[in-house]
Amino acid sequence: MNNQAVLNHPLVQHHLSILRDKSTPPQLFRTQIHLISMLIAAEATKDLKLQECRIQTPIEEMTGRKLAQRISIVPILRAGLGLVDPILQLLPDAEVWHLGMYRDETTALPVEYYCKLPKDSPADVGIVLDPMLATGGSIRVAIAALKRWGVPDIRVISVIASENGIAALNAEYPDVNVFVGAVDPILNVNKFIVPGLGDAGDRMFNTRHA
Repeated sequence: MNNQAVLNHPLVQHHLSILRDKSTPPQLFRTQIHLISMLIAAEATKDLKLQECRIQTPIEEMTGRKLAQRISIVPILRAGLGLVDPILQLLPDAEVWHLGMYRDETTALPVEYYCKLPKDSPADVGIVLDPMLATGGSIRVAIAALKRWGVPDIRVISVIASENGIAALNAEYPDVNVFVGAVDPILNVNKFIVPGLGDAGDRMFNTRHA
């Protein structure tokens, strides 16, 4: 099953070029993340279910439509935080649950240090947020957590993915739809996406020299 959607929109490609540029300062980097995230989120949510409702316009009463599903967005700390505000602008009533992970620099495997998900009453739709899908390890851990919670419809929003990461995610979770701005060909020896954009968290929060 091909569950990957690459948003080949001219505005996404424009903002991605600014995002990738190593001279882009943190403030502008965050702005580009914000803009790209909103564009990808519009695509990722285009099939959400609606229900009819009666509303009164200044002219007359009419039948409108509103979202019929309970939606949770799940950013992977810390870089996923940069995608939260733009998604909440589109889905202001969405719940926000956090998962904290860091990458073991020796093994390149994700280490979970924080999980804030309920144990019952799962949302109808869960959207995992992480700007980079490199090996896909952290996102696969997040998906497993949402499945344990019982979420039936899980989606992933990333800005850039690697071909290897997409393949690994597809193999393990063929029922999860992935929405990205670009898919880059390879990972380097440090498991960074090439050409990529470097460490999204460091560039977003200006911690490259920490």
